[in-house]
Amino acid sequence: QAQLVESGGGLVQPGGSLRLSCVTSEIIFSINDMGWYRQAPGKQRDLVAIITSGESTDYADSEKGRFTISRDNAKNTVYLQMNSLKPEDTAVYYCNAVIRTYAGVYVPLLEWGQGTLVAVSS
Repeated sequence: QAQLVESGGGLVQPGGSLRLSCVTSEIIFSINDMGWYRQAPGKQRDLVAIITSGESTDYADSEKGRFTISRDNAKNTVYLQMNSLKPEDTAVYYCNAVIRTYAGVYVPLLEWGQGTLVAVSS
């Protein structure tokens, strides 16, 4: 059984919005910080946003002001609201539980889910 299930992707025009969802198990969700990653074709997977168990958030510089990460503890779900989408946001988006290393870098903890494809095009 998949531990991480992403949904909400699709085709959207530039300037449009999407909200992604990621459901995981209660035990994973309750004790971990969560993050959204994305992987564009031919590129590495990059961290987009994180939300701690205490609901502090942080974003990659290019997403600040456009993306909002949130979590619903009752539903074991983390969301990524994406506004003002650009063609360069096209990617497969993944969520994962994350942990912050002593170097201040967040690293993923679990096997990756299937992701959800976001395509931004006119």
